[in-house]
Amino acid sequence: MRAIWMLLGCLCVALGAIGVVLPLVPTVPFLLLATFCFARSSERLHGWLLGHPRFGPPILDWQAHGAIRRRVKLLATVSILAVLALSIGMRLPAHLILIQMAVLSLVLLFIWTRPEGPR
Repeated sequence: MRAIWMLLGCLCVALGAIGVVLPLVPTVPFLLLATFCFARSSERLHGWLLGHPRFGPPILDWQAHGAIRRRVKLLATVSILAVLALSIGMRLPAHLILIQMAVLSLVLLFIWTRPEGPR
C-alpha cells in the first residue's frame, strides 16, 4: 500500500509542477494531495516537500492557518476568468456556460473567503 501512496504522491507533485508553468492547472491542491500521500508512504519525501523552497510555504500556510496568499488568489481569479472567456469565445452552449459560471463562482467564493495567513 505504501508503494501506491508514493506513486500517487509523485504523480501529484508532477501535476503540481506542471501547474507552476500552466496557469489553468492548479498547483497547490495537487501539492496538498501529494503531502497527504507522502505522509502515508515516505517520511523523507514528506519532509522534502514541506521543506521545498517553492512548494513548501503554500502547503505550510494551508496546514497552519487554512490560508491562501493574496497573489495566489489573484492568479486563480485571472485563470478562472480566462477559462470563462475562452468558453464564451468558443461559443459553448449557454447552459454549459451557466453551469461553468455557477461552479467557478463557488470556487472563487471559497478561495476569497480563506485567510491570507500571517505573512
